[in-house]
Amino acid sequence: MYKIGIDVGGTNTDAVILDEKLNLIHSVKHPTSEDIESGIRAALHKVLAESAIDKAAVTHAMLGTTQCTNAIVERKKLAKVGVIRLGYPATASVLPYTAWPEDMVDALSGQYELAHGGFEYDGSTLSEFSEEEIRTLLEKWSGVVESVAVVGVFSSLKNEQEYRVKKLAEEVLGATVPISISSTIGSVGLIERENATILNAALFKVMAATSDGFEKALAEEGITKAEVYLCQNDGTLMSLDYAREFPILTIACGPTNSIRGASYLAGLENAVVLDVGGTTSDIGILAGGFPRESSLAVDVGGVRTNFRMPDIISIGLGGGSIVREQGGEITIGPDSVGYLISEKALVFGGDTLTTTDIAVRLGHAQIGDPEKVAHIDQVFAEKAYQKIAAMTEDAIDKMKTSAEDVTLVLVGGGSVIIPAKLNGVAEIIRNANGAVANAIGASISQISGQYEQIYIYSQKPRDEALRDAELKARGQATLAGAIEQTIEVVEVEEIPLAYHPDNATRLRVKVVGNLV
Repeated sequence: MYKIGIDVGGTNTDAVILDEKLNLIHSVKHPTSEDIESGIRAALHKVLAESAIDKAAVTHAMLGTTQCTNAIVERKKLAKVGVIRLGYPATASVLPYTAWPEDMVDALSGQYELAHGGFEYDGSTLSEFSEEEIRTLLEKWSGVVESVAVVGVFSSLKNEQEYRVKKLAEEVLGATVPISISSTIGSVGLIERENATILNAALFKVMAATSDGFEKALAEEGITKAEVYLCQNDGTLMSLDYAREFPILTIACGPTNSIRGASYLAGLENAVVLDVGGTTSDIGILAGGFPRESSLAVDVGGVRTNFRMPDIISIGLGGGSIVREQGGEITIGPDSVGYLISEKALVFGGDTLTTTDIAVRLGHAQIGDPEKVAHIDQVFAEKAYQKIAAMTEDAIDKMKTSAEDVTLVLVGGGSVIIPAKLNGVAEIIRNANGAVANAIGASISQISGQYEQIYIYSQKPRDEALRDAELKARGQATLAGAIEQTIEVVEVEEIPLAYHPDNATRLRVKVVGNLV
């Protein structure tokens, strides 16, 4: 039995094959294509052809992709979204799409309506919900919007109104129009949760094309019986149906795949992970074998959101970063030759000085033809290398929670540019397969489920609330494709709401389970 893992990066698309004991059988790198999909197909074909495994023995296939992120950044292939906010008139002072980039609003149509409904922080009604009002506005949108985002005030406490809107939307618009529910996506905080829900609703066409394209690519290679999964941004996997419902969860899955892969390769559950690609480097924290989650609102394509995201810092430093000297100062990046490094870098006969050229010139990497960089001044190269070290050290310091030196796991195809010694780092762990850690992370992952809600412990005792949240998190994991008997709780977070008089607490429970 074999597992195939594919991860799409800005420079390369990596593919790996693992056996049933998670031993790496074969790995390949293929330049990421402009359309993404052809690069995935090429990497898949290459890894299968070179490994010569029995395709009928492939039981699982996993894909980590940047397509949803790219769609938001590029404002392309997004659906026309209709936003229903349940909170009129209390929330009319700050309307949907406030502080959004104008081109993003235009891409999504900018359609929204404020309707009666919503709750107070204690669970009482904010304003009376009206089915007639909702039905009327939905009828107005028939044939105009391609998906709907439903957001209720304090729906993280009570979400029945959101589901009533969903049912009405399915009746009026038809079952083919996706409905995104904010209480299943974001956290406490109306505007950020609303923003995340709108983005989720906007991405359904991108995800449908991605998932269908991956299934088709596998079928073309003769892989028809494998269970197919997409990577999500907490370092776990989800079924295709679940991904189609929650496409926003694929955003930032690349760095989390690398963190999970680094954990596997290094045999560690707690460390700092530095993933160096061709254009950028991502620094994250491995905590208990999974990526540390960000506790702050996160900006996605210029839109402030509060849905689950990994705690990652990205810097413009990679193997293809362009090195220049301006006014006596050496600069590195943020621009890069990217996936054209094999054509543009000096060591490959190109005309652009990159960080890889610097590493080869100083004898720290054996790539390309060293004679092609022998003319680079030694002092200049050493100064550039010191700049690389300083950029790396600053980024690591920002992720540290104490002044102590950390263990650093170094992965990614561009990791050859990182110095062997860094201030603030006690040990650097490298692995021969670190260049494809992201694809390994994709292929070894488990299925997760997460549930978050505000519970009022004076009304529902803490033990009962914990059981309820765990049960619903288990339901999410099962829906995403986990074997029910293997599901276990890996994280419980309780945050008391200081402004609430009845001991209200935001409770979050995360579980993981094995693949079906």
